[in-house]
Amino acid sequence: MPPVSAPVEPVTPDPPGSIDRPLLTQSWLDVAMVHWAVDPGDVAELLPAGVRPDTFDGVAYVGLFAFRMHRVGWLRLPGVPYLGDFPETNVRLYSVDGHGRRGVVFRSMDASRLVPVLMGRAGFGLPYLWSRMSVRRSRDIVAYTGSRRWPGPRGARYRMVVRTLERIEEPTALEHFLTARWGLHNVFLGRSMYLRNTHPRWPLHRAELLECEQNLVAAAGLPGPLGDPVSVLHSAGVPVRFGVPSGPVRVS
Repeated sequence: MPPVSAPVEPVTPDPPGSIDRPLLTQSWLDVAMVHWAVDPGDVAELLPAGVRPDTFDGVAYVGLFAFRMHRVGWLRLPGVPYLGDFPETNVRLYSVDGHGRRGVVFRSMDASRLVPVLMGRAGFGLPYLWSRMSVRRSRDIVAYTGSRRWPGPRGARYRMVVRTLERIEEPTALEHFLTARWGLHNVFLGRSMYLRNTHPRWPLHRAELLECEQNLVAAAGLPGPLGDPVSVLHSAGVPVRFGVPSGPVRVS
């Protein structure tokens, strides 16, 4: 593996390349993005071996993303209408590896369809969890709710309500840092992997957090209390492509 001091790729609002032969296709719709600032030392041990916290001005961030997954499909096949459509909510951290690749690390991925949960866990080693969930929109207000079913911990739940505000014509440097992520880091079968993704530039709106009652972040191992979020955004969504895993590194 390259040394930790390898140059880190720049943050770019558009993907650095294309994925012509996707392993997975899907769309993320009605996406609420809530972020809290955390100490990098509090999250370093929650990341896979071979990656470290990615920071902005020395600060790390934890994100709570709630959205509707739409038309998940394999290769170039059409997305599956029923099994490929479901609410999902992720707790995520931001990471960079020894190759300088920025990404995200998912600490939990709650979804309301059991079959995709089982496939994500077995096929990629991702921390998918089966939950009761809903996403309801009324004009500019979107409500997200969920409670965990399997494998736990039981009692993990959330209710989040956001009001979408003005369109962001030019995101700030921090907003680019939190949203323009072109891969994920994970460990599967004892080896670390990097899974690239591409999608159009996010259509972002600022948002007002009307309600946020959740213990998903604590259940994902993050210390609390978090305090007030430093960023609340919303997006109508984007179509997404994932490539094949790359860059496996033996985990000691």
